[in-house]
Amino acid sequence: MNLVALDNPVPRPVPISVEMYHYMAEQGVFAPDERVELIDGEIFTMSPVGSLHVRCVNYLNDFLVRQLGDDYLVSVQNPIISANDTEPQPDLTILRREKTLYRDHLPTGRDTVIVIEAAETSALFDRNRKFPKYAQAGIPEAWLIDLKLQAVEIHSDPGPSGYGSVKTLRRTETAVSSVIPAIKLPVDEILG
Repeated sequence: MNLVALDNPVPRPVPISVEMYHYMAEQGVFAPDERVELIDGEIFTMSPVGSLHVRCVNYLNDFLVRQLGDDYLVSVQNPIISANDTEPQPDLTILRREKTLYRDHLPTGRDTVIVIEAAETSALFDRNRKFPKYAQAGIPEAWLIDLKLQAVEIHSDPGPSGYGSVKTLRRTETAVSSVIPAIKLPVDEILG
């Protein structure tokens, strides 16, 4: 066998598993305040959040906690495991209530009812990279709050290639969850 040396070697990316990602975090590879996510075996730095994003997440968290009471658990910017190589941190996650509040394991797609992403600059990434992973994990519904385009997208009917249904709502319309009908919000209030 003849080996040929390359003048400009091409790096070969090695996918990272959730287990490896957790080990890296335990070893201090990431700074304590570094915001990263694992998507499809790749580590991505998360966008900084601005005041519109903070206001949207705070508003939705307040509404959801009051509206859902003890029926569900609202988790804010915490990880979920959606595949063995993907651990996103949605802005809000509505989880099935578990007695231990997920003390012994991170929530998975089976535990998740709805994910919500608020985006000032990351809408394209969320829509094209994260939402297909949410659908593949079987998460029944995913909301994308596009703060730049002033729209709310409700993705439903998950399948292996993504969500089968996407409904885009604008100001003056009302966003209603198909899986938790108690979640009914004017888009104007979501966008602020």
